[in-house]
Amino acid sequence: MESTSVVNAGEALFRPVRAGNAFEETVERLLQAIRLGVVGAGERLPSERELAERLGVSRVTLREAIRALSDAGYVESRRGRYGGTFVHDTLPAPPEPGGKVDAVALEDALCLRYVLETGAAEMAAARSLSRADRQHLTGTLAEAAGAELGDYRRKDSRLHLAIAEVTASGSLTTAMADARTRVNQLLDRIPLLPPNLEHSNAQHEAIVDAILAGDAPAARRAMAEHIEGTASLLRAFLS
Repeated sequence: MESTSVVNAGEALFRPVRAGNAFEETVERLLQAIRLGVVGAGERLPSERELAERLGVSRVTLREAIRALSDAGYVESRRGRYGGTFVHDTLPAPPEPGGKVDAVALEDALCLRYVLETGAAEMAAARSLSRADRQHLTGTLAEAAGAELGDYRRKDSRLHLAIAEVTASGSLTTAMADARTRVNQLLDRIPLLPPNLEHSNAQHEAIVDAILAGDAPAARRAMAEHIEGTASLLRAFLS
């Protein structure tokens, strides 16, 4: 029997924030959703009422957070029947590539990513996936493969989150989103290399193929190879 208890990454990201830093964490959660492609370019954020309830913040705090993201060039508010808060089609450019980072922090982020993502691939392959699960994986795979250079990071992130989503573990999806945000901050410091992206797309296909085939060991191996390649580039540019 097919399993349909898929976890949505939006549910994992739009979870209650801590009271002490409500504004800051609200900005962080919204920005995570945008940068990880959970709410894509040109798409509308959930309604103000829904976001406030899900994040556990006042509407005043939410509006302040949205205003901050609007001022920074990430979203825009539209009025009218079909209005709301929409993600800009073009997002602000990431920081300039280059520069070294703390070696301990780099290895910590890479270690966490390895454990979470290889485990997610293995668990996704071990589940009995529904048709919706399979379409979600193949759809995000196709979007990543066809992404323009400037939008590749978000589409890539969305695929990796989709793998966590189909495990049906909310805790894993939340942890993956947080870990991926850390990794993306590192990836934004190195150049996008077209040959590496071609290689990554081929590896993505191998990962998804193994998951869809229900081959958990192969899914874990394919993900490990993919992550190790990215780790090598990060160490090369940032160490």
